[in-house]
Amino acid sequence: MTSGLPVLFALGLIMALVLTLPFSVRWVEEELEGFLLTMGALAVTVSGLWSGGLAVEALEEPLKITAAVLLFGLAFRRWRGAVAGAVARLTSALGLPAFLFVLVVGLGLASSVLTAIVAALVLVEAVSALRLPRAAEISVVVLACYSIGLGAVLTPVGEPLATIAIARLAGEPHQAGFFFLADLLWPWLAPGLLLLGGLAARSGRGLETDSPSGLTQDAPEDIRSVVLRAFKVYVFVAALVLLGHGLTPLVDRYVVGMPSDLLFWVNISSAALDNATLAAAEISPRMDVERIRAVLLGLLVAGGMLIPGNIPNIIAAGKLGIKSREWAAAAVPLGLALMAAYFVALKLAAG
Repeated sequence: MTSGLPVLFALGLIMALVLTLPFSVRWVEEELEGFLLTMGALAVTVSGLWSGGLAVEALEEPLKITAAVLLFGLAFRRWRGAVAGAVARLTSALGLPAFLFVLVVGLGLASSVLTAIVAALVLVEAVSALRLPRAAEISVVVLACYSIGLGAVLTPVGEPLATIAIARLAGEPHQAGFFFLADLLWPWLAPGLLLLGGLAARSGRGLETDSPSGLTQDAPEDIRSVVLRAFKVYVFVAALVLLGHGLTPLVDRYVVGMPSDLLFWVNISSAALDNATLAAAEISPRMDVERIRAVLLGLLVAGGMLIPGNIPNIIAAGKLGIKSREWAAAAVPLGLALMAAYFVALKLAAG
């Protein structure tokens, strides 16, 4: 591995391009997977880290989450019509506030198995069936996407961030397996999921369904869309595997030693930048578990604040026609409050 000053400078430039171009250049945003794959391969080349083992890892690591996205996506397409009927029955049986609690918490828990993508598609169908006033539905969507973003990290098939974190920590000293993130984060995320469900239930009090201003998804999906999305997930995760390894010299030099408090707040940038990309650029096996926890919590919470922050936001906002300002108005105050609460909890846990 090469880590001289020219190499570190080149890797810093690659990291800067990865973090800025998808947010500022439209064609990069539209072709994000190919761009990240190119940047990942370039980073590995600059670092001198190419090996047969890395090539195999980049090919194999995306398989589980890609298979989950494809299989659950096809199954959901087959049964999506049943969601509207289930929403009507549960809303009638439980009442709207209780149903919204179950929806938000249930999707958060299920996303670690169904994947964040399929959980977001279920959310879109459910919200389309509710027909609440637009402002109320935007609030429910934001709360549910926060919940999905938190819950999906519990297994490596839930979302790319979890896949990349497990891949980066699979060796010594952490030996991260399938349930590593669940063991590390579950006691921290469970209260957040319940809080989000409680906020959703409160937002449903006194509301009537069948509002003419309710959100409706843009169009149902065809098989081609499901397969293409699974392929993009494969390329995206493979790219992040390469990027994570390629940036290792830079991360080990500057990120590993950064104070946990600073890392936590630096990751508020996850609001505007995909949190899986940031995870690939930040997580190192040289970090202790407390630092890993702080990095992940910062990424997960901040990722809900703006639409580009994570996959559920992008899917739900795109299909339901939620504008960036509408999302930010509902999500940023909540995200800042959650960031502050988790920061205090981390400080208390550290003694």
